[in-house]
Amino acid sequence: MKTKTSRKIIMKSWIIIGMVLTTILMFYMREKPEASSVKIIATEQSKQIAPKEQSEVIKEEPKIENKLSIKPVGKVVYLTFDDGPSQLTGRFLDVLKEHDVKATFFMQGVNLQNTNLQDNVKRATSEGHYVGAHSMTHNSKRLYTDGKFVQEMNETIAIIHDLTGENPKLVRAPYGSVPGLDNEQLRNQIVEANIKVWDWTIDSLDWKLKNNPYQIVENVKNGTSRDIEVVLMHEVSQTLQVLPNIISFYKERGYKFGVYNDFLHFPLNFHNDKRL
Repeated sequence: MKTKTSRKIIMKSWIIIGMVLTTILMFYMREKPEASSVKIIATEQSKQIAPKEQSEVIKEEPKIENKLSIKPVGKVVYLTFDDGPSQLTGRFLDVLKEHDVKATFFMQGVNLQNTNLQDNVKRATSEGHYVGAHSMTHNSKRLYTDGKFVQEMNETIAIIHDLTGENPKLVRAPYGSVPGLDNEQLRNQIVEANIKVWDWTIDSLDWKLKNNPYQIVENVKNGTSRDIEVVLMHEVSQTLQVLPNIISFYKERGYKFGVYNDFLHFPLNFHNDKRL
């Protein structure tokens, strides 16, 4: 009797073990497809996300190109003043500040060496204006006939650096690049020195209108026809007198006021030399 009872117990034990194993196996088989389905869903999601990320990259590329755009877009005027610094530099800066306008100055080395004028050179750069070189002597024979153009510009740039800490690369040729820089050898020297040259699109002729300052305004108005304008003026009293009128004119015409940036240079010279 004991033997039969033991056998029954053993049989029942094996049956129970078998049922447990079967249950575990079935549970495992049912869970596995769900796991694989999770992988499939994850894969599908990754496929959906990838194109979106690619499209976002593509959308960002034009923004980068816009940042790298050199010539300004829209209507922009550059007010430029030659022959400073002078006793009037501070007053020019006052007018520009009052009207929230930035400008580009081309200064002579001999004037930059005058310690009485140096504070306003520093002020100009600290207030966001650009100070470029206009040679040491403004002497046509020395600059062009004797070939001292690059030498004088580098000397002037060095003084600007000593005063302001800036390293400008833009210069304006006294009397303009034509005829001064007709000599291609001189232009090659400028390129080798990594100097850029700007002329102008509008000559205000202010220097000879001391007794007729409002003709300066008319000259500027009559010369304005392009989206990008660079106005040649000088640090003289008649220009200071009508500068607010010139600023108002351009604001009414929808122009923004540009200031030169060495990193966003675009060529503007009478020789149309793209290297300058």
